Amino acid sequence: MGDDVVHTTERLVLRVPSPADLGRLFDLYSDERVWRPDPLSRHEVPARTAELIESWRAAWARDGLGMWTAWDGDEFVGIGGCAVRYGVAWNLGFRLCPSWWGRGYAQEISAAGIVAARRQRADLPVTAYLLEGNDRSLRSVERLGLSRVWRGPDAGNPDPTAIRLLYSDQPLPPTVLGALTDR
Repeated sequence: MGDDVVHTTERLVLRVPSPADLGRLFDLYSDERVWRPDPLSRHEVPARTAELIESWRAAWARDGLGMWTAWDGDEFVGIGGCAVRYGVAWNLGFRLCPSWWGRGYAQEISAAGIVAARRQRADLPVTAYLLEGNDRSLRSVERLGLSRVWRGPDAGNPDPTAIRLLYSDQPLPPTVLGALTDR
């Protein structure tokens, strides 16, 4: 880990994802248990995960913040953090390996991400997207103090009954709400 450590919490080391993380991240992104609430985001091939790693690294280069990989000692816990979405908001995200569920790590990673986002660009709201029915993520987001600001169809989802929820740490102006929901 060494010089790529960018943040620590009470229990975790958070660092910028690297190509060396591909195997662990593909395991996380291909795990059906992790992606049951959002199967469209599940990865079938490592190349898709490699592209995601590069997009996260580009976000770090562009915005000074992005998704972290989270480690408890030498053990991979998952990913999380905030990245700028469509230039109008920080988007909070997290995914943990199932063996780490239920221990408060999503809260710990997310709280660190929110603090870092506000430090980097306090002018942007902090938001989180989730699919309706993803109760585990819903509880985490609400515990962080975010409130639902929008509910609507999940654009691009082949399931016409899929409902996307948008949470925010503040009311969103119509232009920001439109930018976040019209895609």
